[in-house]
Amino acid sequence: MLHTLIVGLGRSGRGLHAPSLAKVRAAAPGLFAAGPVMGHDPRVGEVDGIRKVASLEDAARRRPPRDTVVHLCTPPHLRARALERLAGLGYRRIIVEKPLALDLMELAAIARLRRRWGLDLTVATPWSASTLSARLLAVRRSGAFGSLRAATVLQHKPRFTRTLESPGHPTAFDIEVPHALAVVVTLAGGADVAAAELDDMVLDGTRLPGLGGARMDLVHHTGVLTRLESDLTAPLRERRIVLEFDEAVLTGHYPCSETDHTAQLSVALPGREATRSVFPDDALTAFLRSCYTRYSRPWGERDRGDLPVHVEAVRLLVEAKRLCSPDPYPAYSERREVAGEVDSVVGA
Repeated sequence: MLHTLIVGLGRSGRGLHAPSLAKVRAAAPGLFAAGPVMGHDPRVGEVDGIRKVASLEDAARRRPPRDTVVHLCTPPHLRARALERLAGLGYRRIIVEKPLALDLMELAAIARLRRRWGLDLTVATPWSASTLSARLLAVRRSGAFGSLRAATVLQHKPRFTRTLESPGHPTAFDIEVPHALAVVVTLAGGADVAAAELDDMVLDGTRLPGLGGARMDLVHHTGVLTRLESDLTAPLRERRIVLEFDEAVLTGHYPCSETDHTAQLSVALPGREATRSVFPDDALTAFLRSCYTRYSRPWGERDRGDLPVHVEAVRLLVEAKRLCSPDPYPAYSERREVAGEVDSVVGA
């Protein structure tokens, strides 16, 4: 049975992972060892339901790292440094908040750590465990409506306050888009970035470059065309995915907040009235349960998870950022060399 350590008790760790984890612990107590969830974050006070520890070393003394799942919920920069410290203390099962890395150099560093320490990394993109995503993938695989031709994902919400208070993400590509990328890569496979754009966020005279919105056009190697849009200055929340098949158009709506875990899916066929279904979809809870179920198995009996999907997502994010602002990113030859190293390690 497994213990839990949440590293980073901000919005993600305290507000999302902790409540969903409580649901999983109540529903599947056999996965968890006795004792409370541990948490470490020197910037945050006491949190209900979490036993604060003074340091990662203190956590390692209290519960055996080899039997502990770490939720790494710190901001995405310097991810490799945090992973190296955890690995040195003996932690091997680690759930990493999205995105896995912000650039290819950091991704290569994480890949080396994974090989050196035998880390079992899972990236927290709950849409991968969403009931809606599973239904869309089942339709895609069945071929019931012919081939998938195009996909559009809209992720809109007002994020002014959080962006001003927590400037941990360098661009709008790093906030909502990783969720969508994991889904479309799973649905349609690897891709190339055809076009990308970033907008600034402007609020009462304050301008935050590249944090207002992001757009990305993908051409998948399967021929599918994808459009991703994320507007973080929108007045209303929306998480919509549209899949265009030969013979039908499927429109799905993911839950927009933790207050209502309900998804919707409509199917439109030519000459017929569209049908709509509404169903529960608590994706983060389902995701965490699947993680702990997999981590409870012996190393040799675990599947490899979907890490390659997230490596591809990072590559696409980096390429999109390069198209928007070429200077901060390595030259093409260097990106190609780093990508080859990541391939060799992640594929091992």
